[in-house]
Amino acid sequence: MTFVLLAEQVLNGLQFGVMLFLMAAGLTLIFGVMGLINLAHGSLYMVGAFAAAATAAATGSFLLALAASLVAAAAAGALMELVVIRRLYGRDHLDQVLATFALILIFSEGTRWLFGSFPLYLDIPDALSGPVTLPFGIEYPRYRLAIIGIGLAVATALYLLITRTRIGIQIRAGEEDREMIAALGVDISRLYTLVFALGAALAGFAGALIGAIQSVQVGMGEPVLILAFVVIVIGGIGSVKGALVGSVLVGLTDTLGRALLPAVFGLFMEPSAATTVGASLASMAIYLLMAAVLILRPRGLYGSA
Repeated sequence: MTFVLLAEQVLNGLQFGVMLFLMAAGLTLIFGVMGLINLAHGSLYMVGAFAAAATAAATGSFLLALAASLVAAAAAGALMELVVIRRLYGRDHLDQVLATFALILIFSEGTRWLFGSFPLYLDIPDALSGPVTLPFGIEYPRYRLAIIGIGLAVATALYLLITRTRIGIQIRAGEEDREMIAALGVDISRLYTLVFALGAALAGFAGALIGAIQSVQVGMGEPVLILAFVVIVIGGIGSVKGALVGSVLVGLTDTLGRALLPAVFGLFMEPSAATTVGASLASMAIYLLMAAVLILRPRGLYGSA
């Protein structure tokens, strides 16, 4: 493998990791503050993607499509919290799993009823189409590079929100002792709805960004949700910093594994067999990474007690 190809795969891993971070950041906030296992978080990713695709088709504006993904996913998340999730606080985790799994089915069938079973497509805007030339002669798609930049900007903004604002103080306090901040006069119900809507908006935004790379279809959020759970286990539940580090590790591990392992096995196996074995091991690599992290740090890289 040449240096240029390796660099492109590293950038692909970073782009994949940034997309996972947008999913995992909201999920870890929800779990950290509310102690809630939300299996329907992937459905919010799908809602954002469909809202963006429909808006882009109606208006022709990619910026309006991104705005629509944020609004639609945040509204769906807030409505979900008010109608269903609010009744699950303090309940057994099995009840939370069953209820949010039911929400997956509701969102999937509702989306299929509204948009049909055929996939939608979101075009890359002209300003971000085509490749850009990086140092050492590396040519990389401008849109994927923009996703990396946007994701890092969102991570910075989220970090500042959590560490430098009053609402961030309330969120961090809610992770430690929700009863105490309620006793101090903080409207805990309003805080929960806000956190849920924020996490939903991040998931919807990720769906909109990735919708321009792959097709927008029903059920597209569930595979990403599984990887987001892996990310928060690696990074540590409740840690936004851990979500970012874990996302980058998972993105690089998955992408480089798929690129390098078939080539490595090709040194001493038939090409077809090497491709099959390498691809199989690459799909396992992120779970092996998770197992290794949990053996060394059972709470994750940045998880608290």
